[in-house]
Amino acid sequence: MQECEHVFCPYCGQQQELSIDLSAGTQRFTTDCEVCCRPFDVDVDVRDGGISGSEVYG
Repeated sequence: MQECEHVFCPYCGQQQELSIDLSAGTQRFTTDCEVCCRPFDVDVDVRDGGISGSEVYG
């Protein structure tokens, strides 16, 4: 099952929608900003079948 999470780029502030695979549990991954193209890390906390929080690191 997948769920969408909205995060903001730590460099330019652009909001992005990420598709999170809930079956993978809590996860950390790197993605690129769609606007400024800079990479940033995202931590997603998955509990009880849903996203309970997320953190973005530059």
